[in-house]
Amino acid sequence: MPEKIRTGRAAALLSVGYAVAGYLLALGVLVYTIGFLARWGVPKNIDSAAGTPWPAAVAIDAALLLLFAVQHTVMARGAIKRRSARLFGAHAERATFVVATGAVLVTLLAAWQPLPAVLWRLTGPAAVAVYAVFAAGWLVALGATFTISHTDLLGLRQAWWHVRGREYEPPEFTRRGMYARVRHPLMTGFLIAFWAAPTMTAGHLLFAAAATGYIGVGIAFEERDLIAGLGDTYRTYRAEVPAVIPGLWIRRGQARKQGKQGQAAGQGHLARKEEQAA
Repeated sequence: MPEKIRTGRAAALLSVGYAVAGYLLALGVLVYTIGFLARWGVPKNIDSAAGTPWPAAVAIDAALLLLFAVQHTVMARGAIKRRSARLFGAHAERATFVVATGAVLVTLLAAWQPLPAVLWRLTGPAAVAVYAVFAAGWLVALGATFTISHTDLLGLRQAWWHVRGREYEPPEFTRRGMYARVRHPLMTGFLIAFWAAPTMTAGHLLFAAAATGYIGVGIAFEERDLIAGLGDTYRTYRAEVPAVIPGLWIRRGQARKQGKQGQAAGQGHLARKEEQAA
């Protein structure tokens, strides 16, 4: 086998390893974040013993949340994505985003300063019910990633197609499943999970409120990009389907229309762009 082919093959396999490492990092951070917010099964949670005066704790936590927002916003912009693609290869651009996000979240979880003042505390069946809602929120978020392409969202698909010598094609725009009810089901799941807290402390409130605000801003940026990419297809979708609060029912005619439009829309970036608002 010529040296150039061997080198190219090794580089492609290395990119797959990089994407898999990023994926495993994302899964680990996800599991830890669930325990962090649920206050269960992790060495440090959102309300672990406080030792920092509250003004300093608020400043530190706000800085950590801002770091996450800046990283997501900057790396989601087209110019930065193109530069990342030039540096790491187009097949590794999404994996690089995932790795960077994981690193920022590890920093946030490790450096978070508790604000233990309690706003409400539920016990007994009420607490169990809220924990069930909390779990449902994470299931909605996870399910949303599979509606279009879980592996594309987390950078695996791009690397795998590269190692097979296939030109990358983004997932098609769709209005099926959860996307028939809300335009951003991933964000819907996150919002449910962030606010479903049997014990709501000042620290948890800061986290949930900041995340909610960023999700709103992220959706605005995302939808601007989606309209630029999909045009009237997305304008119609936005007019007919709510953003994050599900519609309770869909008329049969509208459902058929959604299916036809989803098939005709061609290639889009709905799932990938939604992650950028998280």
